[in-house]
Amino acid sequence: MTRATRAVIFANGELSHPESARLALQPGDVLIAADGGARLCRQLDLAPSILIGDFDSLDEDDLAYYQAAGAEIIRHPRRKNYTDLELALRHVHSLGIKEAIVFAALGKRWDQTLANVLLPATADLAGMTIRLADGFQEIMLLRGPGQLILQGQPGDTVSLIPLGGDASGVSTDQLEYPLYVETLYFGATRGLSNVLLAEIAEVRLREGLLLCVVIHLKDEGRQAIGD
Repeated sequence: MTRATRAVIFANGELSHPESARLALQPGDVLIAADGGARLCRQLDLAPSILIGDFDSLDEDDLAYYQAAGAEIIRHPRRKNYTDLELALRHVHSLGIKEAIVFAALGKRWDQTLANVLLPATADLAGMTIRLADGFQEIMLLRGPGQLILQGQPGDTVSLIPLGGDASGVSTDQLEYPLYVETLYFGATRGLSNVLLAEIAEVRLREGLLLCVVIHLKDEGRQAIGD
């Protein structure tokens, strides 16, 4: 059996573009539902191989449905130290999978949304590439020293937001407002609303953490994130 190289996780937030989530799946992906994310999978007629969480957001009918379908059920107590999405990401990390795309990580609860956006910065998940996707928007984290390739279309919006302190030694290629070994200061907004000039751009970082947000144009005929 070929070892999986990517996980696709459905969390329990809002899914603004369901079809793009369905199209994101590739042969060999490990599909995981974090608690109530199993409901979204069922609505999309997707069969996760793993369900993980305390299942306080999942009906017993849905749980029984996937259990009968052969999914692995990993149940955690309700009194726990991690959210269901963090449990899912930690499980992916334990499997040796280095890439994960997460759908439905955002929603009406700001506390959950902010916590989910910051999850890729967790030290225990270092070494993983985690992408949060929602319709035409995606969020990724760059750790310094390192580099990140951004893909899209000319005109797409790119925002670079420092986390946990200043991001130093930031350089970019193929962005309208270039940076050359510069510092983006924590709490300041200089890195917002840059623009892609080509289908591929690069961001390099010497030190710190940088949240990279790409907002793709909603041109007619284009699909949302996931393909």
